[in-house]
Amino acid sequence: MNKTELIDHIAQQAEISKAAAGRALEAVIGGVKGTLKKGGSVTLVGFGTFAVGKRTARTGRNPRTGDAIKIKAAKVPKFRPGKALKDALN
Repeated sequence: MNKTELIDHIAQQAEISKAAAGRALEAVIGGVKGTLKKGGSVTLVGFGTFAVGKRTARTGRNPRTGDAIKIKAAKVPKFRPGKALKDALN
């Protein structure tokens, strides 16, 4: 499912226009991004938790030349599925 299909699904299930569903989806995504950017986490009970993880700096290899390169430390988004989501899949 891509973003357009998700908007169509939201519009149909909530009985709202596609434009309103698109704005709602953008608002949710924007809220999650904003909270993660501040270092917080977003928990949706029954679905899961979005959080920020830290990846340390490390040495990697350039696959073309084989030379060692330094990879900088980075913040990465992480998602931990909730119990209800896991149970729905099994």
